[in-house]
Amino acid sequence: MSFGPAGASVVNPFEARVLVFPTATGPVAGSVNPFAMTLVPPPKSFEMDLPAKFGHVSTWVFDLDNTLYPSDCGLWPQINQRVTLYLAALTGLDGLSAQALQRYYYHRHGTTLRGLVDESAIDPAPFLDFVHDVDRSGLSRDARLAREIGRLPGRRLIFTNGSRDHALRTVAELGLDGLFEDAFDIVASGLTPKPVAAAYQAFFDRYGVDPAGAAMFEDIAKNLQTPKARGMTTILVAPRAGQRDDRDAADGEGRGAGYIDFVTDDLGAFLEQVNDRLAAPRPRALAAE
Repeated sequence: MSFGPAGASVVNPFEARVLVFPTATGPVAGSVNPFAMTLVPPPKSFEMDLPAKFGHVSTWVFDLDNTLYPSDCGLWPQINQRVTLYLAALTGLDGLSAQALQRYYYHRHGTTLRGLVDESAIDPAPFLDFVHDVDRSGLSRDARLAREIGRLPGRRLIFTNGSRDHALRTVAELGLDGLFEDAFDIVASGLTPKPVAAAYQAFFDRYGVDPAGAAMFEDIAKNLQTPKARGMTTILVAPRAGQRDDRDAADGEGRGAGYIDFVTDDLGAFLEQVNDRLAAPRPRALAAE
């Protein structure tokens, strides 16, 4: 597992750099390689950064798919396949052409459903029921994840581009039912998907969430850009190195974006560190800030 501040510097010993470390009186230069003069900030302390980023958080917001369950569990490919089947039945296209249409809708409209509504004026309910009629028995319960979500201080909400029924069924199979106040879905957002700013505003308005006092966990980097701009602490939940990833290739981009505060490939372990740091006695100087 790995987690830490997004974009934290890693020094390659074969590269020529000047290392600068802050002190009480100002920066002190480290060793200088005469072949280059690149300034490298010191790596952030992951554990020391946690109280600053999470100490004020009272609302914890989680995406559902590929965030609360791992990307290689086999659930997401089932949903994708049923989207393709729906498009093939609706349009009469063959499988490959339906897949191409699915990708077109996704990249142009944010979700296949939004594309169908905008371009074909379909009723969203049958689509949502069909594509989420999947076998969830392959999902594994993660006792640590359940425990650590339950330890988080404050409100806990799900914010998904899928349906509310899918969210409730999935968290129940994961053993996470009863841990969330509600699940905000694509219907509640007026069929406006993340990352469109209006979807987040609809979410904030529905639950009275102050984004400056909230954190968001997501598997798609671009869906964290607006939350960060609104003041949320942002955490990207990424696949482990070498782990199968059945998402659209574009959904794996942007891991090092500046609007991401933390990246983790183990959500339960990350939350455990956050909870432990928040529960620990705070240094007097830090507590007085």
